[in-house]
Amino acid sequence: MHVSDEIKTPAGPFDVETIRQLVRLMRKFDLGEVSLQDGDKRVRLRRGSKATVTHHAATPMMPAGPVVAAPIAPTVPAPPPPPAASKLTEIKSPMVGAFYSKPAPDKDDYVKVGARVNADTVVCKIEAMKIFNDLAAGCSGTIAEICIQNGQFVEYDQVLFRVEPS
Repeated sequence: MHVSDEIKTPAGPFDVETIRQLVRLMRKFDLGEVSLQDGDKRVRLRRGSKATVTHHAATPMMPAGPVVAAPIAPTVPAPPPPPAASKLTEIKSPMVGAFYSKPAPDKDDYVKVGARVNADTVVCKIEAMKIFNDLAAGCSGTIAEICIQNGQFVEYDQVLFRVEPS
């Protein structure tokens, strides 16, 4: 099955619904990269350790043609962070998205180093495809380390917090 078989009358490669459909297809068929070209405009979606969406003018070497979707060679993963002390519990990202340490820009952080948490304590929000998801600690203890800064992009299973269990 080709990608073009799944997309019903797209308005163009820069249409938001087309991008959403492409992301769904990438997940469904486990594709690492999808490139779209419309004249001198191009969109490339990648999955993996460095998920990006880029918009730029095509180089003369790029052939004009229909939508192309092909898996790419696996990328070399980033080196793992230094090992945490074995007694600390890690809170990891359940998805790819933008990390937010506050419920709103004018509000205080959900948690700070030294804050007590329980399994239901919301520790951050992760935005994925314009949907904001609350992330609960899932454990009890004291926040020992915050491993990511507000507004940064996070990967699936990336360590966000380390908690001293209680």
